[in-house]
Amino acid sequence: MKETKLWIDGQWQATEDSYKLISPYSGDVVAHVAKASIQDVERAIEGAQRTFQTFKKTTAYERAEILYRVVDIMRQRKEEFAEILALEAGKPLTAGLAEVERTIATYQFAAEGAKQAKGETVPMDAAPGAGDYIGWTKREPLGVISAITPFNFPFNLVAHKLGPAFAVGNTVVLKPATQTPLSALTMAEIFKEAGLPDGALQIVTGSGGELSDMLITHPYVKKVTFTGSGKVGLGIKEKVGLRKVTLELGSNAAVIVEPSTPIDKVIKRCVGGAFNFAGQVCISLQRIYVHASIIDEFTKAFVEETKKLVVGDPFDKNTDVSAMIHPNEIERIKEWIEEAQAQGAVMATGGVFTERTLTPTVMTNVKADMKIICQETFAPIVSIVSYETLDDAIRLVNNSDLGLNAGIYTNILSDALYAAEELQAGAVIINDIPTFRVDNMPYGGVKMSGYGREGIKWAIEEMTDMKFVTIKKSF
Repeated sequence: MKETKLWIDGQWQATEDSYKLISPYSGDVVAHVAKASIQDVERAIEGAQRTFQTFKKTTAYERAEILYRVVDIMRQRKEEFAEILALEAGKPLTAGLAEVERTIATYQFAAEGAKQAKGETVPMDAAPGAGDYIGWTKREPLGVISAITPFNFPFNLVAHKLGPAFAVGNTVVLKPATQTPLSALTMAEIFKEAGLPDGALQIVTGSGGELSDMLITHPYVKKVTFTGSGKVGLGIKEKVGLRKVTLELGSNAAVIVEPSTPIDKVIKRCVGGAFNFAGQVCISLQRIYVHASIIDEFTKAFVEETKKLVVGDPFDKNTDVSAMIHPNEIERIKEWIEEAQAQGAVMATGGVFTERTLTPTVMTNVKADMKIICQETFAPIVSIVSYETLDDAIRLVNNSDLGLNAGIYTNILSDALYAAEELQAGAVIINDIPTFRVDNMPYGGVKMSGYGREGIKWAIEEMTDMKFVTIKKSF
């Protein structure tokens, strides 16, 4: 039985308390995880602050080399990392390998970004009386960053916090999700091997509810970066004060399927977007708005493709969909489905529950105020809805408090560009599902889906301060 410790100042630190880590699929205890105290968190933050005083003085070249070494180490251990994801998150091996590949790319982008953090010259002589001045801006690291990450991409979403932070000389105190600490703790070993100075990365495991106040209000903390629920994100926003903050709070992502869409070419992609990792993805395809002229054909093809998916053990290479993260989530989504059915929704396929799994589920005849439409399901369930005009479809997509990614399939360029202007989302994906994301694009939402942007270039900007410098050429 694995027993974990905290990672503080480059050393493993034992704790008095621990909690049991339960496999989402088997229900077995897979580890006893160290449970940090408030004092442990404070110690980690203070250690990160001490290390920042020297780490901020390292060169861009040195920081990039550390990140490149992380990339090299991870490439040699991909299969091992995919197995960790299957164990602690219930992620099928194929999906786990895909996440690890993305994580490697994220750290590579961060290594390259370390050399690209730059300022600009300011034309001082454009202002009256300033012709004798030269001016420029530069980016400087903030200091200690608190990073709080979720369970669904425990390698890659951690990379989106650590990579850009280290690229520019910040230090980080990381609090991973209680369900997925093993992947984060593995990264401590990797960064140590790659040459990251002791104290630049601190990892505290335990209850977010117990530890978050210290993580977001300690005076040494200069930025909080959080991915998780809207309720928790709003609580963080209220407490951070003048600190910088980035919040990624999820969505109920939608795609519009216009009549010009070649259905046979997009069905498999849409099914994957809806059910990958049991729908537990912030931009999982949850709502599909299909033009009335093709909805019967689309729905039939979508249901047939959905029925091909294999539900089972994440360690089985044939598995497409495995367990949801916790039995409580099964109970929640079961209630949502039953509530929708009581209001007239029809289940086209799926809806078979065990204690830990739900077969991929397709709903039709849904209404805009049903929870399976208007809230984030975070489950293997998708709704297909008919519309008459493109304006109707855009109105239906926008009829939400959330707005992370949205997609549209169409062969008509003017309609694509029109939708890009009118859809209320952080990103509009044309001719692909809203689940599309690569790790060098800006990523973040509007409305209640978040605040700020990730993606290495943009995260670096949000993890630095701009300083302006000017010189008078003569006294």
